[in-house]
Amino acid sequence: MKPVRSAAHAMLASIFVASGIQVLLDPDSKADSAKRVTDRIGPLIEKIDPRLPSDTRSLIRIKAGVDVVAGLLLASGRLTRPAALALAVNTVPTTLAAHPFWTLPKAERTAHQTHFLKNLGLIGGLLLAAADTQGKPGLKYRTSHAVDRSQRGMKRAVRTARREAKIAALSATAARRLPGGK
Repeated sequence: MKPVRSAAHAMLASIFVASGIQVLLDPDSKADSAKRVTDRIGPLIEKIDPRLPSDTRSLIRIKAGVDVVAGLLLASGRLTRPAALALAVNTVPTTLAAHPFWTLPKAERTAHQTHFLKNLGLIGGLLLAAADTQGKPGLKYRTSHAVDRSQRGMKRAVRTARREAKIAALSATAARRLPGGK
């Protein structure tokens, strides 16, 4: 399954790396469609920290940089779960900004609805990649089993200590019965 998983990760990441590089080279090409989201997010960012960039061009570049880095991580098999999650979260504003088919006239609606659904499919694939433990048990499973093992170990240690205490008590009693015992 490893080769299939690796190939799927590379294929899934390719669109993000390619489009991220294009946007980094020409961020103004996405400015019009991004304004729908950045005009709403910009003031929120300024409230959080006025030193953070909140203009449309900077936010477009940050998003493209995240796409490239996370895409390369996903394709290379390193930090695949956080990378896939970052790409999924990063795709939501892009989908809403670039393909608002519900606001368009019927003539343009079909193409944008198709792209919107395609992006939803990408988000679904990224969420699967983010949840994929690659055949290894998940954190919840490992944690619960570690607790069970430690509880069993503790019970075993208590039983052993009781048994050793009984043996020591019997030995002490037997020692007192021997000639010269106290």
